[in-house]
Amino acid sequence: MSRLSIEIVPVTPFQQNCCILFDESEKRGVVVDPGGDVPDILAALDRLGVSLEAIWITHGHIDHAGGAMDLKDATGVDIIGPHRDDQPLLFRLEDQARMFGLSGGVRNAVPDRWLSEGETLAIGSHLFEVLHTPGHSPGHVVFFNRAARFLHAGDVLFAGSIGRTDLPGGDHATLLRSIREKVLPLGDDVGFICGHGPGSRLGTERRSNPFLV
Repeated sequence: MSRLSIEIVPVTPFQQNCCILFDESEKRGVVVDPGGDVPDILAALDRLGVSLEAIWITHGHIDHAGGAMDLKDATGVDIIGPHRDDQPLLFRLEDQARMFGLSGGVRNAVPDRWLSEGETLAIGSHLFEVLHTPGHSPGHVVFFNRAARFLHAGDVLFAGSIGRTDLPGGDHATLLRSIREKVLPLGDDVGFICGHGPGSRLGTERRSNPFLV
């Protein structure tokens, strides 16, 4: 099986980990969470020689979806995800920009396809299971590649922390339930990339994350 590769492109003042996931042999891939700085994302795709097939969104916050429509316009690919429960957030990205004092370059996003628990997405032969993990936002989803033991966790779980729940639609108890019932059972050996900062392994977080022990 060809190798799954990952390129992280930090974007916007939030330094969000926009990720290019791609098949190393076929050079086909997806962009996960284009929060902004679309020219930088396009430059990375060109440098890697990756043909973009889709845009995947974990949730509807501005730092993860603020550049989705511009990237769609530039490439012609579909926006896939998140869960429909984040529709109010995506349809009000421009309001979110004003709330954070950001000006220009942000447009409300309209996904071509919503995602539900248990669906499967693919990059070539690399299959990703979709898990609905609310708490940070109502419609947050994560993407799990069982063969590679790899998880894109969005803003659900971080190295030593968890997602914020003080934003509209956030709920602390719901987030902890998503982590404990859906994320941690994937296995201690699973490595993950998160929306901000360094990644980790689920076993490390289960044993030492102060929000979980």
